[in-house]
Amino acid sequence: MISALMPTFKRVDLAFEHGQGACLYTAEGRRFLDFGAGIAVSSLGHGHAGLVKAIADQAARVMHVSNLYRIPQAEQLADRLVAASFADSVFFCNSGAEANEGMVKMIRKTQFARGHAERTRIICCTGAFHGRTLAMIAATGNPAYLEGFGAPVEGFDHVPFNNMNALRAAITPQTAGIMLEPIQGETGIKQADPQFMTGLRQVCDEYGLILAFDEVQTGMGRTGKLFAHEGYDVIPDVISAAKGIAGGFPMGAILANEEVAASMGAGSHGTTFGGNPLACAAGNAVLDVILDEGFLSGVEQKGKVLESALHALVSKHPTVFELARGRGLMWGLKCRLPVAQVQAQVMEEGLLSVTAGENVLRLLPPLIVSEKECLEACTLLSRAAAALENGGSKA
Repeated sequence: MISALMPTFKRVDLAFEHGQGACLYTAEGRRFLDFGAGIAVSSLGHGHAGLVKAIADQAARVMHVSNLYRIPQAEQLADRLVAASFADSVFFCNSGAEANEGMVKMIRKTQFARGHAERTRIICCTGAFHGRTLAMIAATGNPAYLEGFGAPVEGFDHVPFNNMNALRAAITPQTAGIMLEPIQGETGIKQADPQFMTGLRQVCDEYGLILAFDEVQTGMGRTGKLFAHEGYDVIPDVISAAKGIAGGFPMGAILANEEVAASMGAGSHGTTFGGNPLACAAGNAVLDVILDEGFLSGVEQKGKVLESALHALVSKHPTVFELARGRGLMWGLKCRLPVAQVQAQVMEEGLLSVTAGENVLRLLPPLIVSEKECLEACTLLSRAAAALENGGSKA
């Protein structure tokens, strides 16, 4: 008999009763160091006093009014994101997939406004992950995600990541824009080459294309910059954001320059829950922390500590780990043993992680994690590796 909760996830038999900072605790009191952060969502960790207070205070006043009316909390959050980024305007929604869907609509609508209604196709990269809606599994292009859902949604062309020659060859008179992640998370923390990123802006300017970055996982401070593209010194036309934007409260956003935003007139797009007072109160509380002086540079510094410790870990346990790659607080350990086996042993040691493609173990701690906790995580990883070397868990 099927469970009441639809079995779309393979869930670990583990439930958490509460959390504090970078740690989660079971009802029995067992502590886990959380280096999954709800898949890069819990940006301020667990039980953050400012975030908790902002949500509670706003919930006691008004949670939802709909976008039929002005929402001061949304106006404030949009103003702050615009002031801190390349963008001129922001659209709030509920999730990363919804943000990416809206971003594709904006790319097409901008070309339509330019007088190029024929330009509807988007170039994406193999190895991407853009979400689970019908259009976004087509944009992702992974056969495993497409299987069983009929003909893929039309309009997406795929080229190898970091291959500018292939990308240029894929451009046709119907191409509207390019959409990709600066760092591919789902397929193993693979970074875009600097010259590839620079080339993207050049090719978009040359052919009149819209440059769109999916910053759902890489944004909101994850790499030590507010958005990862800032580390490449490349200015996009539009980006998507979600995950850590509200610290665990469901929220997404599309940040766009004036031309892209202006193409979306009244009635061209909408959302029921997006940008409501409660979500934006949470988003503002997260920005209070992330934009505070020294916070993002602190994320960079903690990332360097983690980087050094992870490289030492790989050198110490070469039969378990092949390499470490990443930036800021977004890291992947490519494993020599099956990643599921490594993850199970790591969890036995009290460390939570996330798997990714190419046999990679993803490490995505809350941005408020301490250097001490980063080193503790590497100690737990080393213990797990030693246990595996000695015939540990075969899960």
